[in-house]
Amino acid sequence: MAARGRFLDGSTMGHVVRMTLTGATGITFVFLVDLANLFWLSQVGDPKIVAAIGYAFAVQFFSVSTGIGLMIAATVLVSKRIGMGQRERARREATSSMIITVAFQAVVAALIVAFRYPLLELVGAEGETASLAARYLAWTVPSLTVMAVGLVGSAVLRAEGDGKRAMFVTLTSGTISMAVDPFLILYLGWGLDGAALALIISRFVLAGMALRFAIGTHNLLAVPRLRTFKRVLRPYFAIALPAILTQISTPFGNYLLTGVIATFGDDAVAAWAVVNRLTVVAFGGIFSLSGAIGGIYGQNYGARQYDRLMTTFRDSLIFCAGYTIIVWVLLSLTANHVIAIFALSGDGAEVYRAFAYVGSAAFVLVGALFVSNATFNSLGKPVRSTIANWTRDGVLMLPAAWVGAAWLAAPGVVYAQAVAGGVVGVLTALWSWHFLRGFQSEP
Repeated sequence: MAARGRFLDGSTMGHVVRMTLTGATGITFVFLVDLANLFWLSQVGDPKIVAAIGYAFAVQFFSVSTGIGLMIAATVLVSKRIGMGQRERARREATSSMIITVAFQAVVAALIVAFRYPLLELVGAEGETASLAARYLAWTVPSLTVMAVGLVGSAVLRAEGDGKRAMFVTLTSGTISMAVDPFLILYLGWGLDGAALALIISRFVLAGMALRFAIGTHNLLAVPRLRTFKRVLRPYFAIALPAILTQISTPFGNYLLTGVIATFGDDAVAAWAVVNRLTVVAFGGIFSLSGAIGGIYGQNYGARQYDRLMTTFRDSLIFCAGYTIIVWVLLSLTANHVIAIFALSGDGAEVYRAFAYVGSAAFVLVGALFVSNATFNSLGKPVRSTIANWTRDGVLMLPAAWVGAAWLAAPGVVYAQAVAGGVVGVLTALWSWHFLRGFQSEP
């Protein structure tokens, strides 16, 4: 008899909190390491290096986001099979998903490396800063294929419901990076190249740990069969392609905003780099929420326990609001300390204050978009997530940023991001709620 999925019983709020907090711990630590990486680079004393990281982040964000979109597809397929009690099919589909993801990321990496200079030029990088950013991308982007293994391995663990080991995967890779960063950047004096090497090492550790738990602990990867691969390809990309489009909307919006911020100089871009890093650190719980509840949705959908879909949605929104309020208070209280630590000045200091006092508070509403994305992706409507995200990032973001910059200078870009995200978050949450009500009438 097949093992019963662990999300099919018990409090949905309990599952949301447990999976989100373990996910948040892992992802927050990884991005905290990234923030520490930025701090060590700032100690080199060359603001061009910090600005270069900001430009490189705007480009590399695309590639990482495609990997996350592919990971979402793996989580949905595997968790649904587990919910249906088809564990052997789940194992083979997990392996097929991993192979597809690695191949896809290899193509993405090759394109970014080949066109890194035009991409950086489009976002506003120039001169020595552009050269530094291009070198960083040439070092780090090829390791996306290794990262893909780690992402799908973690997705499989979350589909199983093992949030603790998925957390250990990211904690281990982050700890290694935290240890080698200052050694490579400052002690050996490698600067930006040292930061790139530390990132590559951490991605190999991520992949190794994910495989260890997915295979050694849960036996959730099997030798793939050609017929399984062919069977998986269509449903996988039916979820993955819209999910990728959904995920890359955020870096696209960030890319546009970086271009607007760049008109205010390197001080503003350096602050924008700090804001981007600190956003993913501070709101790791919100970013991990969508991935965490995907497995809960998938198992209950596969088991046809539709009443638990609405309670998962409700509990996720409640968790999101409470989490955001706590983080907003902390960011507001520490704003001046962060400005001093990263030596932000002029427009840079004002950009950070705008984020700490206003931009962070908007995540009460922006978080609803993440919850809705998970709802649509997991329940067979991934195109709706794509529409919602591109409405925010492709339609509203740039005009709002132009207006904000014209009225309020560099901080206006942060306010524009908050308004666009909040409006779409509310509308998409209402759309999701209406969608889930339809399941209540099904037998």
